[in-house]
Amino acid sequence: MLRALLGILRADDPLQTIGERFERMLTLTQKMTLAAGEVAFGGDASPLRRTQIYERDVEVNQLERTIRKGVVAHLSIPGSRVDVPQCLLLMSLAKDVERLGDYAKNLSELVEIQAGPMPEDEIVGELQEIRCGVEKAFRAASDIFRSSDREQALTMIRHGRDIAHRCDALIAQIGRAGYPGETTTVLVLATRFYKRIGGHV
Repeated sequence: MLRALLGILRADDPLQTIGERFERMLTLTQKMTLAAGEVAFGGDASPLRRTQIYERDVEVNQLERTIRKGVVAHLSIPGSRVDVPQCLLLMSLAKDVERLGDYAKNLSELVEIQAGPMPEDEIVGELQEIRCGVEKAFRAASDIFRSSDREQALTMIRHGRDIAHRCDALIAQIGRAGYPGETTTVLVLATRFYKRIGGHV
C-alpha cells in the first residue's frame, strides 16, 4: 500500500504537490519534537524558542488542511477512483503527523509546571533514553517512508512497541518514587507524550 502511495505521490500530477506538503509536515514536526525535548529537559526555554514551536504547529495544521482539501479535490476528478485507497491512507497519515505537532507543543508546555531542573536519577535517565529512542525513530521515519523499506519499517514498529512498554513501566515507577507533586506530574506527562509521539511516528 505504501509503495503504491509513493508511486502516485511521485507522479507528475497534483498529488506530487500533496506529497511534498506531507514531507514538509514530517520535517516540521521532527524539528518541533527536538526543540520541545530541549525545552522540557532544561534547555533553551526562552519565549522565542517556544514561539517557534507554536508557529511551526500553525504551519503543520495549515498543511494538514491543505492536504485534506487537495485529496478531496483529486478524488472529485473523473478517473481518480483507482487512487482512493492511497488517498485515504494519505489523509490518515497527515492526521497522525498533525497530532505529532500537538504532542510536541504539549511537551514544551511542561516547563510551566516545573521551572526547575528535573532530578538526576535513574528514572529521569530512563526517560532520557526513551526520548533519545523516539527522536532517533523520528529521524529515520522520513527515510523509511521515502524508500518504502519494509524491513526497516518492521524494525521501527518493533522498536516503537518496545518504547511503549518501557513508558508504561516507567509511569508505574514514577508513581512509587515519592517525588513532589509538580515533579511527578511533569515526569508522567513527559512519559505519556513520548509514548504517543513514538506511537504516531
